[in-house]
Amino acid sequence: MRRATIDRRTTETRIGLRLSLDGKGRYDVHSGIRFLDHMLELFARHGAFDLKLAADGDLDVDQHHTVEDIGIALGEAVSAALGNRRGINRAGYFVMPMDETLAVAAIDFGGRIHAVVDLRLKVRRVGDLQAELVTDFFEGFAQGARANVHVKVLYGRSSYHHVEAVFKAFARALRVACARDRRLARMLPSTKGLL
Repeated sequence: MRRATIDRRTTETRIGLRLSLDGKGRYDVHSGIRFLDHMLELFARHGAFDLKLAADGDLDVDQHHTVEDIGIALGEAVSAALGNRRGINRAGYFVMPMDETLAVAAIDFGGRIHAVVDLRLKVRRVGDLQAELVTDFFEGFAQGARANVHVKVLYGRSSYHHVEAVFKAFARALRVACARDRRLARMLPSTKGLL
């Protein structure tokens, strides 16, 4: 099984994370931010990943360090679980409807780091999460995973649905990108020969 354990410690956060890419959608997530926990639970369920996360951050100061560092740690875990990345699809995308909202996510594990996040949020908070930090999460993931990550809300009314649809689309796009393809088993999915 493709698994990874990350122990990330900084002066602002302590994060322990275990991830199995070939899981059953099980989760045990505690970030100190309940809405983020819910999004990560959806991530595990929709990606069919097993995720265990315990984060202790300086939430008395702000949520930024915790949210960004969780994104980085999750990206590092995915990268470690993929190993040399041989035999994977490498890229994946998904379009997710969530009631009146439609979101799209696309991921490429080509080794170049870039994130584009367009959520159209017009609120300061979604649940107990500072809305602007959703971008920081996905930027952190792209950094940790050495990946391109694009997430966009095409339309919708509810800010809650915007964020939820993006996390679900992201999980399913990631599942496709990480999936093994027997035709690629002996090669890297790159004409350059490296990722």
